[in-house]
Amino acid sequence: MSEKIEPTAAIEGAAPGAALSPAAQRALEEAAARRKAATAAPAPAEKGGPSGPEPTRYGDWERKGRAVDF
Repeated sequence: MSEKIEPTAAIEGAAPGAALSPAAQRALEEAAARRKAATAAPAPAEKGGPSGPEPTRYGDWERKGRAVDF
């Protein structure tokens, strides 16, 4: 390898002071951007779902007499 590997500055997910190749730095930066985008996007509202608490949280797999198999 002829590339000079320098310690990382402050890339999220990298060990402090770790020497990473430019490809590894790009991969960590892309992963940090994907994580940031995933947490920033709000989840869409559920249509036709149960009102109130989730009925399957205690292992109940039926609602109003209708069995549901996922």
